[in-house]
Amino acid sequence: MTQNGNQTDLSLVPGKAGHHDCSRWLKVFNNLNYDPARGIAPHKPLLLLVLCDLAEEGKLGSRILPRSGDLAFRFSSYFRVVAPRRGTKPDVRLPFFHLRTEGVWRPLEPDGRIAEDRQRTTAVEIDASLMKCLQDPDFRFMSRRLLIARYFQPQERAKLYGLTGISIPNEDTVAADATRYQSSSDSEAKRDAKFAVRVLPAYDYTCALTRYRMIAVDGTTPLDAAHIHQFKRGGSNAPTNGIALCKTAHWLFDRGFWSIADDLTVLVATDRFDEAGPEAHLLKRMARSPLLQPSNRCFRPDPVCLAWHRAFHRFN
Repeated sequence: MTQNGNQTDLSLVPGKAGHHDCSRWLKVFNNLNYDPARGIAPHKPLLLLVLCDLAEEGKLGSRILPRSGDLAFRFSSYFRVVAPRRGTKPDVRLPFFHLRTEGVWRPLEPDGRIAEDRQRTTAVEIDASLMKCLQDPDFRFMSRRLLIARYFQPQERAKLYGLTGISIPNEDTVAADATRYQSSSDSEAKRDAKFAVRVLPAYDYTCALTRYRMIAVDGTTPLDAAHIHQFKRGGSNAPTNGIALCKTAHWLFDRGFWSIADDLTVLVATDRFDEAGPEAHLLKRMARSPLLQPSNRCFRPDPVCLAWHRAFHRFN
């Protein structure tokens, strides 16, 4: 197959003879565990990119991978791509220990016993089936494209595609890469329900744009939990990537008729539409008005997500 950012069919490899586990591992990579309250962390996907590099260079001679200076250097080099938004120093010990939760490997203490603490984890034992998949260049290519599309911001993706030698795909391909191996147990309905149950109460069932509030006694509401950075284009389900909007405001937001500044005021693309009606309902009159904010600061919109929305919809 052609390993090109726009042409590769990522559905080809899992069906190859002898690689029936590839599809399972791609699903694992597409559903890495993280703290929803803090958003998608880059540590695990970055270390998995390092793992692909080691396999490609023939440096995975056995299933035992020590926590070495070489490993830390490679991880730190990749981490520079995300450093501007993380504000923390790279620490390879975090993903080196916590990738155990996905079954990627077992953390080991110096004496070979299973480690229960990242401080005592000096090596890991890679899962045998994953080790086999990593020997396949097509699987490594698929893994890299999936990880980059799923867990990183647009400006970060461009750098990571370059570092891994992959041609930059178009936006539709990136969106497809990010969701192709979404776990069936995390269906769209379940995903939306989990997202909504965090976002809508945070805004007290009130539209952040119009201030209209409504919650029925049976628990239904006409409000939507709207993604700021669209989920289908790589956005996360962290509550900081969501705002409560009535359906009209949601439709207008997703189509770029309005956006949000870093100071959480409303930006309106006044040259993109005409409107009429009661003055209180007009979008243009809401320009520069403050967006309703959740009382809990932990749920306020992530500036990185806001920047994505403005860039995607061409707000200056």
